[in-house]
Amino acid sequence: MPCDATARACLQLSTNEAWLADGGAATYGPVPVTHGRPGWETPPGTFAVTFKDADFWSTDFDAPMPYSVFFNGGIAFHEGSLSGLSHGCVHLSHDAAVTFFDALQPGDVVQVVP
Repeated sequence: MPCDATARACLQLSTNEAWLADGGAATYGPVPVTHGRPGWETPPGTFAVTFKDADFWSTDFDAPMPYSVFFNGGIAFHEGSLSGLSHGCVHLSHDAAVTFFDALQPGDVVQVVP
């Protein structure tokens, strides 16, 4: 897992993989993800979970975002297509989205690496 020991969630953009972690050790994953399309790239950096909503609806894109865990403004981990790119969010399978939703809490560190 390529993230710091402080990360509770880790996303590696170049490999399209994400993990849950504790103390620098992976506790779940890697799982496949898709993320931001050109012009809507998911930015690297270290962020904190701000809020969660299991039934979030994006008014910007008029689309469901099940099991959303927001960590960078409007960017979230959520259930979504693993074949199509997003508007910056991190798409997970249903099972992975539920697992991330259940594991992560507001204030948890999310690290996104290139």
